[in-house]
Amino acid sequence: MTLPVRRERTGTAWDPFREFNDLYQRMGQLWQAAAPGGGGLLGEAWAPLADLEETDDAYVLEVDLPGVKKDDITVELNAGELSVHGELKGKERTGVLRTRTRRTGQFDYRVTLPQDTDEEHVTADLADGVLTVTVPKAQKAKPRRLEITS
Repeated sequence: MTLPVRRERTGTAWDPFREFNDLYQRMGQLWQAAAPGGGGLLGEAWAPLADLEETDDAYVLEVDLPGVKKDDITVELNAGELSVHGELKGKERTGVLRTRTRRTGQFDYRVTLPQDTDEEHVTADLADGVLTVTVPKAQKAKPRRLEITS
């Protein structure tokens, strides 16, 4: 059985994986909108995209929060659990919204860090829509040499 070949008008070859990826993303959006706890479009809290990096002296969390103001974000560190939550407010629209793929509403991101953190010197910085939270590691106990007495 022969299968038809689909070509685009731009001259590039048809990529079936691009269509599978598009279908996968659309099914994910549908699932998030319909499933309880899926978050996002039903007004429930959703988790923003984030990267957690461990360096020699700190844990660095980068959270994508485009369009979120500094006053709408809360960062907390409690017993080793780092949480970032807040709200991305939607804008007033005067026309008919034909397509909606951007999330709005409450967001919540939580991660548990190891116990070797210095909770007193945590810093948070919001620049270009990326929140960077740096949690330094605690000073490790350095070995001491003990003098032997008689």
